Amino acid sequence: MELHNLNVVVIGAGVGGLAAAALLARKGAIVTVLEAQDYPGGCAATFAREGYRFDAGATIGCGFHDGGPMDILGKELGIIWPVSPETVAWQYRHNSLHLDLPSQRLGILERFPSSAPFWKEQADLAKLLWHLAEGGLSWPVKGARDLARLARKGIAGLPGSAHLLTFSTKTVFEWLASHGLDSDSDFVRFIDAQLLVSVQTTSRYANAVNAAIALDLPLTGAYRVKGGIGTIAELLAGAVEDNGGAVLYRKKVIRIDSVRRQVFGLETSDGSALAADFVLANLPPESLALLTGLENKPDIIISESKHWSAFVLYLGMDPELFSTLPTHHVQIVGASGELAEGNTIFVSFSPGDEPGRAPEGLCAVTISTHTRPEQWFQAKEKGNAAYKELKSAFSEHLLDVLSEQFPQARAAIRSITAATPVTWEHYTGRFQGLVGGYPQTSLFKVRGPATSFDNLFLVGDSIFPGQSLPGVVTGARRAIELLLQRNEKTVREP
Repeated sequence: MELHNLNVVVIGAGVGGLAAAALLARKGAIVTVLEAQDYPGGCAATFAREGYRFDAGATIGCGFHDGGPMDILGKELGIIWPVSPETVAWQYRHNSLHLDLPSQRLGILERFPSSAPFWKEQADLAKLLWHLAEGGLSWPVKGARDLARLARKGIAGLPGSAHLLTFSTKTVFEWLASHGLDSDSDFVRFIDAQLLVSVQTTSRYANAVNAAIALDLPLTGAYRVKGGIGTIAELLAGAVEDNGGAVLYRKKVIRIDSVRRQVFGLETSDGSALAADFVLANLPPESLALLTGLENKPDIIISESKHWSAFVLYLGMDPELFSTLPTHHVQIVGASGELAEGNTIFVSFSPGDEPGRAPEGLCAVTISTHTRPEQWFQAKEKGNAAYKELKSAFSEHLLDVLSEQFPQARAAIRSITAATPVTWEHYTGRFQGLVGGYPQTSLFKVRGPATSFDNLFLVGDSIFPGQSLPGVVTGARRAIELLLQRNEKTVREP
């Protein structure tokens, strides 16, 4: 089918879905995006509440560097991103250890001088990976065409690409051990904290190749996004419409209709029905399975690793509390040294020179921590009292950890509200409020965009290469690649 006759429906106006929609609309496809909420962005949205504009989660503006995935996307779509580089990506704190993460690692090397060979190796690997990702990354492989493309890139990347293979089955902890760093508890904790927010697991389980690019984020640069991280989704939604597509809000998809391996339409909660030649689902596979009625099929849901949700506090605060920080983001590991479940928090606060983000004299603050979702839904089932008790306990725990580094934190609070995995499920449609993508423990067991249906593909943080703005945009390009291949095959078939 010619692209100008191709009817593509995208479920969800997250960044991955919108990027795919805008690129397909630019190619001439008929594109419709269905979004359950009345604003775009999903987990990377910025929402209004009581005079504040809060970033929904801990998404960092990244990938905007020259030649980066967001830079390339913007140039393709004619978007001028309203971003400016941050001098420091974020600051890491644990007890008395404070480390700035700028575009150079001088502070880290000063504190951990023996880590220099590790960082040199990481930088070399990341450089190679960025190069291999140029023009899209055909992974996981779906056929001879992908193999040929990877082979061409691999040969062009020799000898570095051969060196890359030696890391493909290593964990980060094994990588650290090869440099004698596995016994340095402070360094391992620091690395674990970075990995948890970027690849959703720690050094003992994280794949070394995935980690190499994740640890490169501060070097490639973090960027402040004017108006909040949700501005990215808003501009992408505009690009969809500018290229002839449509973004429809308050359109919650409740069912995907199919015959055998072919999807032919979708139904929404307001009674609408849409036909589709192809569907892109900006959803976790678990949520997609519920829409297709195939929730018991093993090829739809992969549960090899436990997935995370998030507990988030949204606070209006006195900005004086953060006045000495060189950045708008700080990562804190509590005194116990344990990770997740309130023991590690990621704090983002709005810039003081950006009107509209908070009432005058205040700032919008987002504090998030990783949490397993099951306990929240169990508490909810027990009743409102149990759920509120758990929410209150987590809130106090997060504020305790914040107060370890900022003793006046509680006194600086002017307003507070919380979001749990139950909240995330309600507002994003993500099963059990799963956010942040999958734990990146293997390079060979990752999920690609393909599903059990020939004309339905996943986009977003649930597919390779995972979370982050550049991650979901790279994944969106892969989904488009497979969609166009499938359409080409359909055209050739009698």
